[in-house]
Formats: sequence, C-alpha cells, structure tokens
Amino acid sequence: MFIALWVGLALGLFFVASRGGLGGARAALHVQTRGARKATGLIMVVVYVGFGVALPVLLLTGNHSNASAQIGGVRLTKAEKEGRALFGEHCGVCHTLAAANAAGKVGPNLDTLKAPKSLVLNTIINGCLQTTATQNDPQACLGYGVMPANVIQGKDAANVADFVAKVAGKE
Repeated sequence: MFIALWVGLALGLFFVASRGGLGGARAALHVQTRGARKATGLIMVVVYVGFGVALPVLLLTGNHSNASAQIGGVRLTKAEKEGRALFGEHCGVCHTLAAANAAGKVGPNLDTLKAPKSLVLNTIINGCLQTTATQNDPQACLGYGVMPANVIQGKDAANVADFVAKVAGKE
C-alpha cells in the first residue's frame, strides 16, 4: 500500500509534466457533463479517504504487534512481555530501566547494574536491606537500599526477572 502511494504520486507528476504544467493538466481533466463531475468527485473522495484514513490506520495497527515484540532490537518472548508490563506496574516507580521507559530515582539503575536473572529474582523474592553483602553472598541483593520482599510473586516474579536480565543496558 505504501508503494502504491509513491507510484500514484509519480504517475500524477508525470501526467502534469506531460501536459505542460498544471494548466494543461487541469484543461485535460476538465469535464462538462454532470455525471463526469460526480464521478470525478467520488474518485477524489475515495482517494482522500484511502490515503488519509485507511492507509494510516493499516500502518499503525499492523505495526503494533511488531513494536511490542521487541525492545532495542531484542526480541521478547510472551513471558518477557508480561514481565515488562509487570515491571511497569510494580517496579518502574523506583527503578530506572530504559527498555521499560522507567526513570525511578529511589532504587538502583538496572541498566547500569546489568544483573543476572538469579540476582534479580532473589531480590524480588527476598527484598533488600541496607547491608554491604557481596554478590557471592546468598543474601545479596541489587543495590544497598530498602526494598520489600515479595513485591511480585511466583511466575510473575520470574517473568520480571527474565525481562530485566534480558534488556538491562541494551537500550
């Protein structure tokens, strides 16, 4: 459909040029009968509606599924898409993550940390207290702030951890 627009514009430009400009093209298209004027008006309405409404609607709706299927060139699975939505609802207020359009200022910037899934999941489940634990410590968490335990639970927590681990620092 997009190509048809440009082909139509090129043919129209060629027609105008071959008739010696706008005046010649206008004279060639000028019709005297009432039926021909109605037909010309109907054709113009169809062209305006087709290119002004139908084409943009097709382009916008056709691109929705593709746009939500990836972030920064990284293709997301169904579970990771669910994790992105859950991250936006529960985590984006505190944490910064470019792939989720989150710019929280309270929690750590997840794009900078680029933590593995296991550490993200551990922090979601167990929370985080102000300690200086190392990442090798089983009680380690992302950052040194205060985050409540079980902000998200079960499969939802795993989906969020999958999403964060896959996209952190990629955008």
